[in-house]
Amino acid sequence: MTVLGLIGTGLLGTAIAERLISDGHHVIGYDTNAESLRQFRQLGGTAADSAQDVYSQCLHVFLSLPDSSIVRSVIAAVPLVQAGTLVIDTTTGAPADAMEISELLSKWSASYLDATIAGSSEQVKHREAVAMVGGTLESYQSALPLLSCFTCQQFHTGANGSGSTVKLIVNLVLGLNRLVLAEGLSLAASCGVNLPMVLEILKSGAAYSRVMDVKGEKMIRGEFSPPQARLDQHWKDVRLILELGRQHQQSLPLSELHEQLLEQASKLGCGSLDNSSIIKVLSKS
Repeated sequence: MTVLGLIGTGLLGTAIAERLISDGHHVIGYDTNAESLRQFRQLGGTAADSAQDVYSQCLHVFLSLPDSSIVRSVIAAVPLVQAGTLVIDTTTGAPADAMEISELLSKWSASYLDATIAGSSEQVKHREAVAMVGGTLESYQSALPLLSCFTCQQFHTGANGSGSTVKLIVNLVLGLNRLVLAEGLSLAASCGVNLPMVLEILKSGAAYSRVMDVKGEKMIRGEFSPPQARLDQHWKDVRLILELGRQHQQSLPLSELHEQLLEQASKLGCGSLDNSSIIKVLSKS
């Protein structure tokens, strides 16, 4: 049994904790949200009083936070990270932030991985997610047994920042797959075609994508709560994707349209719902 730290017990953090605890690890967690921390305790985790409390007890600390600006603030607020600590950051954030955080931690002789995750919290619970990890090879190999607890595949993508870069690319393709499915089902509904039949046909042919398995039924039934991944989180990711494109002078016209539709969906009240609720922007009803 390893004593592990976790800062951020939201959807993804709680799913990671559930897998780590079920594999016999002792997880000490902290979150500013009392309700999510209560749910973490129900899984068998130990609640800490602060982020500093987590760092003082653990040499392996997972971060699962809304964005990298919050990661920076959490790191900066804890100037007493133990030497030899390995911070495994599953937050989807900007690649430049990951490099900056790595440099900051290195001043305290601590190591950092931007260990981004492809997959929803539900997929993490079933060990169906994929890890894309930026950092030194030594740190990656040290974290691999822990990452294997909740991911089915792991990729060392290169230096710090590369894990975040690849995650944004994955989310670009994944999000557009989800949007295309929503548009197709919306057209089928407008035409009066049987939606379960259409979804079955889509799954059986060349148009298939795994998004159909995870989000198709949710879109058809209009069941967007509880969320597997919140729409507002993906809206944040698409803004990061567009910024990455601007930095590299890469045109991303589909992502620009996607960002506008996600903004509309958020204004309709879908922000805290599952990201499959993007279909509500396209639906006539």
